[in-house]
Amino acid sequence: MNKSIFLAFLFIQNILFAQSSERSLSAEKWQFKNSEEKNWLPAKIPGTVHSDLISNKIIPDPFKDENEKKVQWIENEDWDYQTVFKVSAKEWENQNIDLVFNGLDTFSEIYLNGKLLQKTDNMFRTWNIPVKQYLKSGENILQVKFRSAVNTGKELAKKVSFTVPESPRSFVRKAQYHFGWDWGPRLVTAGIWKDVQLNFWNNARIENIKVEQKSLTKQKAGLNIQTEIIAEKEGKYVFSINGKPNNIQLKRGKNNIQLPFVIENPKLWQPNGWGEPNMYDLKISLQENSKILSDKALRIGLRTIELVQEKDLKGKSFYFKINGNPLYIKGTNWIPADSFSPGIAKEKYQKLIKDSKEAHMNMIRVWGGGIYEADEFYKACDENGILVWQDFMFAGSFYPSDNEFLDNVKEEVKDQVNRLQNHPSIALWCGNNEVDEAIVNWGYQKQFKYSKEDSLQVWEDYKKVFHELIPNTLNENVTADKNIYWPSSPSIGWGHKESLTEGDSHYWGVWWGEQPFEIYNEKVARFMSEYGFQGMPTLETTKSMFSGKPDLNLQNPTIKAHEKHARGWQIIDEYMKRDYKIPTDFVKYNYLSQLLQARGMKIAIEAHRRAKPYNMGTLYWQLNDCWPVVSWSSIDYLGNWKALHYQIKRSFESQVVLTEEKEGILNFYAINDDLKKFRDVHVDIQVTKFNGEIADEISTVPDGKILEGIIRFDPVETENLIPDLSKNEVFLKLSLKDETGKIITQNNYFFSKPKDLKLIKPNLQIRKISPTEIEVSTDVLAKDVYLIGDTHFSDNFFDLLPKASRKIRLSKPLEKVEVLSLWDTMQE
Repeated sequence: MNKSIFLAFLFIQNILFAQSSERSLSAEKWQFKNSEEKNWLPAKIPGTVHSDLISNKIIPDPFKDENEKKVQWIENEDWDYQTVFKVSAKEWENQNIDLVFNGLDTFSEIYLNGKLLQKTDNMFRTWNIPVKQYLKSGENILQVKFRSAVNTGKELAKKVSFTVPESPRSFVRKAQYHFGWDWGPRLVTAGIWKDVQLNFWNNARIENIKVEQKSLTKQKAGLNIQTEIIAEKEGKYVFSINGKPNNIQLKRGKNNIQLPFVIENPKLWQPNGWGEPNMYDLKISLQENSKILSDKALRIGLRTIELVQEKDLKGKSFYFKINGNPLYIKGTNWIPADSFSPGIAKEKYQKLIKDSKEAHMNMIRVWGGGIYEADEFYKACDENGILVWQDFMFAGSFYPSDNEFLDNVKEEVKDQVNRLQNHPSIALWCGNNEVDEAIVNWGYQKQFKYSKEDSLQVWEDYKKVFHELIPNTLNENVTADKNIYWPSSPSIGWGHKESLTEGDSHYWGVWWGEQPFEIYNEKVARFMSEYGFQGMPTLETTKSMFSGKPDLNLQNPTIKAHEKHARGWQIIDEYMKRDYKIPTDFVKYNYLSQLLQARGMKIAIEAHRRAKPYNMGTLYWQLNDCWPVVSWSSIDYLGNWKALHYQIKRSFESQVVLTEEKEGILNFYAINDDLKKFRDVHVDIQVTKFNGEIADEISTVPDGKILEGIIRFDPVETENLIPDLSKNEVFLKLSLKDETGKIITQNNYFFSKPKDLKLIKPNLQIRKISPTEIEVSTDVLAKDVYLIGDTHFSDNFFDLLPKASRKIRLSKPLEKVEVLSLWDTMQE
């Protein structure tokens, strides 16, 4: 080795030694036990007590059979975790050693070598503890003793003079869905649910970084890098941003440093559908005497975002303006992707977000009864141009406001917003899910016989948390360009007329109110942040509910147990009776339940989009599941697309042509969500019989009232279009064309409900093109073609027009693909 190489090697070694470092303790040999027992069992960190009990074959898998009932005892027990680790001689040389728990679920005591270090009471907080003085040069014993969240919550509830609904979950700062929901099991977990590590550092460390966007033009982006630094000693240091050094003076203790940084000729982060979500890397380091003490790496996006609420003749607008342009929001609601969230792989996050992008979504609402999601979720949203409506973790109940609770929530909010605010995907912070709604509309005060003072106290508690504490904490911790706050979703309950004229709306007249799907055409709000309908999961996921051979029967106790809504089956049957002929065959019932769900959401989304720009957002409930279940999801627990997700992909296309039939008049609309506007367009309409015969053809042109992103065409009287034909024997084939005759988009419109259609038996043929591609063809209309097989089909549950074919890609080869259509369900 020559001298220059040797000196360079020494220099690099010096930097590496001086730099702060982290060491995960999750990989150590952890053990756990019931606190009342003596025998320790192996545990996996991150994890939950349930997953550890499953791994040790102490309990059965609660996702299978009716096993959920068999594991309820776990929530009432206390659980202990421990590991033994050593600190190396080199690690000892560091001035500071911090023990960091990124997530403890929920009430625990942390002991190191028998010394009580910390009591915890919040699943959503990070616990950072200086521990060098408590460590030994030999073996160190780290213990975490968890107390039952249910029992502790009950004790906390006793401090309140009136009965609080959903007690004890309201008193416990942990994921509210763990206590059971109408789509999820009751599995009240405990455990070390995020990584635990030792952090080693010397002299000073970077604690937190906020990137404020001060200005943004085509020429440059002016940033303000706000950094919190903890210093052990005062002195001169060098703070570098992407290699550009800045000399700074630090005092002992906490320092807040602000430095400007410019990006020339910036490329914007654009939401899905508008362009690329361009990102920039920021590498930030703190140095002393050429030694790197601490460094951080960030990926940021440059964009502007506004929530526009302006009074108009009909109420008040509610829409997002991104990079100066109004964005029609198309998206969904997100629940945790597993009841045991440590088990959610990065690949699952990436797939669910990519599936959302493929379905033309541009926003996901993180629902307030789950968790602040893993970094991988927000990273995936950043990379795929998906905006995030971020609820804080409060849902559908009353919450206390004593000082201890408020202090706890304040630290929770600080931890989470400091972690998340630099993500360009974060669009809005929302105080809670349906807490205002629960207080005003759900009748709890009457049910629990509240006094006037009790009711006033509930409202005072609410205001303290959601109108004072959270927004004030945001103001203190979030840069101005990233601080859009909305106290509660919805802002007004769906039973009140104002819910349709201002704010955001959760419309549950369909499903909960059992109103027909067609009511969606009337109940259109300014921003629809929740609405939905249940459908069964795919056959593959339904079979996964069983530990043994599946018994696919609607009366099977296992299948009944995987429907968590008290009246779910009855509601599905009632709606199915309205629109379809209910089959006795299980496979056909499963197929129709998915079609029913997709049909309801299609009607809703088309009504919302036709109302643009009065309505500027539609977020259906819900994208995903936390276990195998009959639910509102469009993608089931195993990641399979239900009929709904295929329909969402069609309904959310950037450009669509839609039909509305009202009082004997057919109205046609062209919707365009692209930045590039429509130019001279018209709609060609073919009246087509189910056998393929064209009964009539006409064209219609814009009626002159062209609004931003939506064109209404000259209406047509239904009788004039199909004078001698039955509505249940024809459909309209719509083609939106430009001035050259090029087809922009197409759609079909059926006049009758599915059960009333006089369908002809289709001769469906499947031709294998390659191991992963097939072609499906038909002689007559094949309505709702359903391809069955353990693979992902590029399209499914689609209408195949007479004498047409469609090529379909498969995610993996199949020996045989089975096929059904709606006609098959009408023959029983």
